[in-house]
Amino acid sequence: MSQIFNALQRSEVERSGDQPGAQLEAEEVLRNAERLAASGWEDTLRKAKSSSKGTGLGASADISALPDMQLSLDPANASDPIALEERLSLLSQFKPLDIALTSDNCLVSFSEQDGPVAEAFRLLGVRLRDLRRTRPLKKMLVTSTIPQEGKSIISANLACALAGSTQQKVLLVEGDVRRPALTEMLGIQGNPGLCEWLQGESSLMNSIYRLRELEFWIMPAGVSPSNPLELLQSGKLASLLNQLAEWFDTIIIDSPPVLPLADTSVWMRHADGVLLIARQGKTEKHQLKRGLEAINREKLIGAVINSSKNLPHSDYYYHYSAKNRRN
Repeated sequence: MSQIFNALQRSEVERSGDQPGAQLEAEEVLRNAERLAASGWEDTLRKAKSSSKGTGLGASADISALPDMQLSLDPANASDPIALEERLSLLSQFKPLDIALTSDNCLVSFSEQDGPVAEAFRLLGVRLRDLRRTRPLKKMLVTSTIPQEGKSIISANLACALAGSTQQKVLLVEGDVRRPALTEMLGIQGNPGLCEWLQGESSLMNSIYRLRELEFWIMPAGVSPSNPLELLQSGKLASLLNQLAEWFDTIIIDSPPVLPLADTSVWMRHADGVLLIARQGKTEKHQLKRGLEAINREKLIGAVINSSKNLPHSDYYYHYSAKNRRN
């Protein structure tokens, strides 16, 4: 089972005076959390194997023989060319948008495809696809404990890496409706999206967009109402994600931080797995512990340590640094 403790960053050296001791404590908290999560996955798999009923793998399933899920829009219907053709036709009907990246953009998986950071995101994508051989992982939540840890940057780069290096049809959902950062990062502000659909003001065909250059789709947050939590809890979110899961291979949800908002708990109920982002010099140990306590252990699939320095290449980490950026 792959560990996903990776420092995925731009190649510039960050000089922020971080304290190595505090970082090592944070790393140890994450390592312990991963060990607990791995134990939970193994328990789940054992139960699935021992039961011929239920919705899991079943008693006679051979995990090593499971197909790689990125090969079709719906692996269950992969042998049905009509179903696949219909899905591809539907996805092509979403309105195309051109992105407008700045010269100092953070989307290295697109702007610096041959660089070491883009390669690190591709490696993260490979490890996540490996996990999909042993557990459902179509709807993936990317979150952090507090703001300013880089979750939106990592969400966008991961979506770009998955769409560019595989045949996956990837949807990026801007789930942080209070402080949306993805649309600003991509230069596609002002388009209706999730909030308008939840309020019945826009259809799905007018709430999802195909990003031409990036080869993936996005559902922006749209204009947040005064009661975003009530909107997310309206009951329509579950049916939306179930519908989207029939159309797309992978759904990456850029959610709000776990602390101090309750929005993430709503998203977490509908996600198959949670990827936690922590930032060196930003995330404190007690915050990280509280964040991990708020995440369902069986849904935690790993962590990304952002702006990491002083880590050996021989470990499970990749040493890259970055400028201090917003979500």
